[in-house]
Amino acid sequence: MWIQYLIIALLFAGAAFYVGRIFWRAFFDKTAKGCAKGCGSACSVIDVDRLQKTIEAAASRQAAR
Repeated sequence: MWIQYLIIALLFAGAAFYVGRIFWRAFFDKTAKGCAKGCGSACSVIDVDRLQKTIEAAASRQAAR
């Protein structure tokens, strides 16, 4: 019976560690750039010049109609 409790305790500790690690990386890890995923993909870098050009192109297309 105590082996079952030990297994449950180990599973609970592992799950608590996993959730705590996700929480820590999402809010406090300095290596994760931009978003909680920490993958460094497009969500972590915003190119303001490219965004401005896209907005201006859309506005000019809208005005041409």
